[in-house]
Amino acid sequence: MLNSAWRRIVIKVGSALISPDAKGCSTRYLLAIARFISECRQLGVEVVLVSSGSVAAGRSAIAFSHHPLPINIKQAMAAVGQTQMMATWSHLFDFRCAQILLTHDDLADRRRYLNIDNTLRTLLANQILPVVNENDSVATAELKVGDNDNLAAMVAVLVDADVLIICSDIDGLYSANPRTTPDARFIPRVEQVDAAIYAMAGGSHHAIGTGGMVTKIQAAEKATRLGVDTLIINGQKAESFDALLKGEQAGTLFVRQQDRLSAKKHWLLHSLKSHGSIVLDSGAVQALLHKGASLLAKGVTAVTGQFDKGDAIWLCDSGGKQLAKGICQYSATELQLIKGLHSQQIADTLGFCPSEEVVHRDDIALTN
Repeated sequence: MLNSAWRRIVIKVGSALISPDAKGCSTRYLLAIARFISECRQLGVEVVLVSSGSVAAGRSAIAFSHHPLPINIKQAMAAVGQTQMMATWSHLFDFRCAQILLTHDDLADRRRYLNIDNTLRTLLANQILPVVNENDSVATAELKVGDNDNLAAMVAVLVDADVLIICSDIDGLYSANPRTTPDARFIPRVEQVDAAIYAMAGGSHHAIGTGGMVTKIQAAEKATRLGVDTLIINGQKAESFDALLKGEQAGTLFVRQQDRLSAKKHWLLHSLKSHGSIVLDSGAVQALLHKGASLLAKGVTAVTGQFDKGDAIWLCDSGGKQLAKGICQYSATELQLIKGLHSQQIADTLGFCPSEEVVHRDDIALTN
């Protein structure tokens, strides 16, 4: 049985698995990965797939032999390969997939970050598999995350994943490159990423990949620091996924540095500056404190301060007591117009409804 603590997984698949020969997409390694994803979903585990491979999949469509590839050539290859990659994944599943293309700017911009979060939540709630990739067809150097290992870590934190699984072409982390050092020692568990761990990493030996073990360790450091366990496994071996489904360890486990929920609660309460406050009616207070519910516009009675969508605000009772801090899905101006309304009335009032929740339950931290 899959680790019972895992309710949401982000799995990252690299170019070397998508297009091993850089001649379009191949299912050589993807069949086992697709079966693992399908079985996770049957067990009630939500999955987000971060998939590289658009440039590699589209490389054969454009004749260009010089290296490195100019940015316009890579973007054109990505534009061709992205459709092939999505078609390949879609054909491997008997459920719907959705394409999410991101740049660094999308994740850095507060409004866009929140919209991405809302989209992913909605897809997961409707049992649709999100397939995330960097938008290589338009991203320039300054807009790029740079590699999908680090992108996957960002996505894992964004969606509050329990574990990030990074598929590699070796069994995990070794004390040295096992391809060049025969007596390299396998490292099954890493308690904390430090300089000694980075010293074990070598570069990528794949011409079609953008990351090697270094970027995987960077991703593990990002994810574990914010409460997400990280596994680096051999994605070329079906046995890796069989082991995980049996509840056995595969690859190298990087242990989370703190509880995921505690990390987010601390971030909400202590790192985010509040830009305003809202007052809740008694029903909303009870739902907030005792049911772990999201806050709807119907439960808001008053709005104070000037804040934008994506800002942190205090959630207060009628006496002004600060019960929680949360990230608001609406600006103060918009919330003044929709407070007290049922969710289905929001679009009629504002002309749009980006979210039925004013503050989603995943973005709320109670003060005690």
